[in-house]
Formats: sequence, structure tokens, C-alpha cells
Amino acid sequence: MSEFVYPPVIKTALGVFKALNIKIRLEGTDRIPADGGAVLVSNHVSYLDFIFAGLSAHPAGRLVRFMAKKEIFDNRIGGPLMRGMHHIPVDRDAGASSYAAALKALKGGEIVGVFAEATISRSFTIKDIKNGAVRMAVASKTPLIPIAIWGPQRLWTKGRKRRLLQRNVPVTILVGEPLYPKRGDDYDQVTRDLRAQMEELLEKAQREYTDIPKPGETWWQPSYLGGTAPTPEEAEKLDLEEAEARKAARDAAHDGKGTEG
Repeated sequence: MSEFVYPPVIKTALGVFKALNIKIRLEGTDRIPADGGAVLVSNHVSYLDFIFAGLSAHPAGRLVRFMAKKEIFDNRIGGPLMRGMHHIPVDRDAGASSYAAALKALKGGEIVGVFAEATISRSFTIKDIKNGAVRMAVASKTPLIPIAIWGPQRLWTKGRKRRLLQRNVPVTILVGEPLYPKRGDDYDQVTRDLRAQMEELLEKAQREYTDIPKPGETWWQPSYLGGTAPTPEEAEKLDLEEAEARKAARDAAHDGKGTEG
């Protein structure tokens, strides 16, 4: 597979991080296999997570193929980059094809990155996750590797203004112990075990984070640590309201097309 796009993108990102003095803490990267397929499962706190999650595999000399929503691939700027890096588009109306593409990549020895929460967590805690990542790992006979990311939400997250040029923001990336699910296992139980590991990693990253929010900046800290981010219950309500608003907009657009002419 040709790699004309991905390496320069990584090099550029690292250069930008250096210029902005983004201090990256990487831990547990020896758990990323040097070869062969693996399912990398990350939490989701920002729109930049695929960049930082991908860095977890960088010390092993690996590239991660992320599953990302189709809309990103439709973007005139992001689309060519995503395709050039051989990421995997996820069309929620045609999920089987995305799953098949991910399995093909895994069986071909690639690392596939998954944000199992599906959307950014407004509470900055781990949302409920489905068992899709576990099923992929079982079907491809590959390990399931949990990771936790903390810090990128300060640069760009849901409901907040982008601050991409903010300097001196620490970013923590922790890689957990791999899980090796197999056919016949209780996939829902393995998913609960995976989520528990991710929660443990994320809490470790949050509690050991070197920065403390300044007055007026507590929005990026979870409520359980005294921050003003929504609680998980409040975040769930906001997500539901957003989903209902999007559905209403889609329905209105569809009805509009249906009455044209």
C-alpha cells in the first residue's frame, strides 16, 4: 500500500506540536504490536483525537487506519487527506460495508482505530460503547488495545470555539493492556471489560495531568474533578437533543425535496 500522504501528515503535525510547545506524554506504547493487525479503541474528547491516537502507534513504526464518519470524507479538504491516509469511511446507513472494509484491513495486518463511543463525550468521561470493536477483533483474530487521550479537548471540542494555536497544552496518551477476545466469549462482557479499562486509563490521565484549569477555564475538566463540564447525565440529554434536531432537519430536507415541482 502506497504511503505518500500519511508520513508527511504525521511529520507536519509533529512540527506544529513542537512549534506550539504541545507536551505529549506517551505511556504503554510497547503494547502496540510491531506487526500484524490490531483494533485500537480510543476514547473521544476532541475533533483532533485521530491525530493523537495515531501517535500511540508511532514508536512501533505503525500507521493506524481510523474508522471515521463519511461526512469527513465528503469534505473537499479533509476528504482527499483521509483517503490518502487509507482511513475507513463509516456510512451509518450502510454499516456492513464499513465493517467489511475494517475486517479486510485487519486481516491484511493493519491497525484499525475505533472511537467506540461514536461521538465526542461532552462530559469527558467514557460513554456507553457497543460491541462492534470486540466483534471485529474476534472475526480477524487480532488483539483489542484500549487507549485514553486527555488534553486535546482544550484545542477543539464539541460546543467550544477552536483554539488550534493555543500554546503549552499538555496531551496525555496512555495505552492499556491488550485484550484477546475469541469466538464463544460473551461479547457484551468483553465490551464491559474494555470500557472499564478505558475508564481506568482516562481517570489516570486526568488525575495525573500537569495543568490545573485557570479561573474561567474549568469547562475542560470533568465534573467529578470539580470542573464545569456536563455530568454524564446532562451530556446524554444534550446528545439526545442534538440527535433529535438533526433528524428533524433531515426530515425537513427530505420533505422539501419531495414537494419540489
